[in-house]
Amino acid sequence: MTTRAHPRARPAPWPGEPEQPEESEKPEQPEEPEQPEQPEESGEPDELLAAAVDAVDAPDVVFALSRHGRRTLRTGGTAPPPPVPRHRLRYELGSASKTFTGLLLAHLTRTGALSAGLPAAALLDPSRRSDRDPVTLAHLITHTAGLPALPADFFVRGLPVWHTNPYARYPAERVVDAFLRHRPRHRPGTRWHYSNFGVAVLGHALAAATGTPWDALLTGQVLRPLGLGGITLGPGGPDTDATGHRKDGTTPVPPLGVGGFQAAGAVRADPHDLLTFLEAHLDPSDRPLADALRAVRRPVLRRGIGHRHVHTVAWFQHPTEHGPMYFHGGATLGQQAFLGFRPATGTALAALCTRRFRARDTFVPTAYALLAEL
Repeated sequence: MTTRAHPRARPAPWPGEPEQPEESEKPEQPEEPEQPEQPEESGEPDELLAAAVDAVDAPDVVFALSRHGRRTLRTGGTAPPPPVPRHRLRYELGSASKTFTGLLLAHLTRTGALSAGLPAAALLDPSRRSDRDPVTLAHLITHTAGLPALPADFFVRGLPVWHTNPYARYPAERVVDAFLRHRPRHRPGTRWHYSNFGVAVLGHALAAATGTPWDALLTGQVLRPLGLGGITLGPGGPDTDATGHRKDGTTPVPPLGVGGFQAAGAVRADPHDLLTFLEAHLDPSDRPLADALRAVRRPVLRRGIGHRHVHTVAWFQHPTEHGPMYFHGGATLGQQAFLGFRPATGTALAALCTRRFRARDTFVPTAYALLAEL
């Protein structure tokens, strides 16, 4: 669904510049907890997590919570426990990977490495004549570039493997070529339309602008500084990665190959690294990437009736009684992920499951409601 963006909310060249002061005060700096070998039992939070796990019908389910630095994990599922404990496996994040891409862009702009107002086409093809209203890096990360969700020929190429790995048949060069050939129907920055295509293009533009391959760029600028050494950008094996399942909840699917869509959906992570990532957003003080972590919490776009839908560079933002709540979901052909945090309550939540999204799926509503309650 395409929605007209607020006229004043056209993405600024420097994403993350505040439109208004943040609504919440920062919680105390959480201490870095030790990661237990088994999910810990901790009273009421554990009971809430146990209820959330039971509410999700999937072979493997993980809910991981951090409150003021204290971590609680609960796992379960309809399948027998795998040989490797569920909370030690890496899960496909799908579109929740965009929170890492948004943080990378914010970091590169805050350090002066580049401007988010740069035209993406000029970075990808320096010989190209500049458009009058070019699509900028800021447009791509805020889904206001005027691009469809996927390239026009994606479906034709992916159809033979639609239920197993369609993205793998669409490599980086095709993503870039499809973008350079595309002509938006609307001026960039005037309408919002969620686009995996756009964020994928952003990844290639950032790689071109920095002269660094995407994997090395994200690893060097975001993952390594934040201590996220267990996160990967490609499939591993059964000893490290969770196995996804189709809608029936029993048929396994192969690991996701993202092709040229790395920036939009390549991240794989275990619950512990995800909590480390989210805890850095709760209070960026004295952390690496502090300026960027603050920047991605600030609204840059409002849309919809009454402009009630608020977006930052990397997150969806909803109001609550105790300050804003930030979240992003993701789904692949056999897994789902939900990431969220609430600075005012010092709460972060990572939820994961290994069953493809289907009608009346309870996973996202359960995770959202739990984060809102805490």
